[in-house]
Amino acid sequence: MIGKLKGIIDEIAEDHCIIDVGGVGYVAYCPARTLAALDGEGTAVTLFIETYVREDMIRLYGFRSALEREWFRLLQNNVQGVGSKVALSVLSTLSASELANAIALKDAATVARAPGVGKKVAERIVTELKSKAPAYAGEATGTIGLKQELGEGAAPAPVSDAVSALSNLGYSRDVAANAVAAAMKAAGEGADAGTLIRLGLKELAR
Repeated sequence: MIGKLKGIIDEIAEDHCIIDVGGVGYVAYCPARTLAALDGEGTAVTLFIETYVREDMIRLYGFRSALEREWFRLLQNNVQGVGSKVALSVLSTLSASELANAIALKDAATVARAPGVGKKVAERIVTELKSKAPAYAGEATGTIGLKQELGEGAAPAPVSDAVSALSNLGYSRDVAANAVAAAMKAAGEGADAGTLIRLGLKELAR
C-alpha cells in the first residue's frame, strides 16, 4: 500500500495530478483545494496518499496533509451515502478546520455548499461525525469546544447571545464564534453579552 508520495509534479489536470517518483508516474486524484495549492509542473511535492484497491482498479487519492486524508477516511467510513466522489467534493470546498467547525456548529448548510452534496447527506455528515470533529479539528482545536456547545444549544447565554448578535450583522456563525472566543479570553468567562459583542467587534475589525 502507498501512504505517501514525494516527487516531481509531471502534470496537473482537473481532478488529478501525476507525480514522477524515480521515473514512475503516479496518478493521484485530489481535492480541488489540493490541486490549486500545487506550485506547478516541474516542482517538488509531497502528497499523503490513500490507496484504494478493488478487483478491477487501483486508485490513489492525494492530500496536502495527513489530517485531510483522515477526513477523507472519516467521511467514507462513517457516513452512509458518502463515497470517494462526495468526500473529495467536501474537501474541495472546505478545509479540515472549516469542516470540523461546521460539524461542531451543526451547520449543515455550509457542508451542503459542496457540489453534489444534498441537504440530507450534509445533515448526515454533521450528525454522524459530531463526536469525531474535536480530534480532527486542526487549526480549529482551540475553539472547537465552544462551537460544539453552540451547536448543541449548551453555551452560556451571554456567549450564545453575542454570537447571535454578530451573526445578525452578517458574519458567519463560525467567524462570529471565533471572535467571541477571542473576546472571552480578553474579558474572562463571566463577561456579559454586551462586553463580548464589543470586544468581538474589535477582534473582527483587526
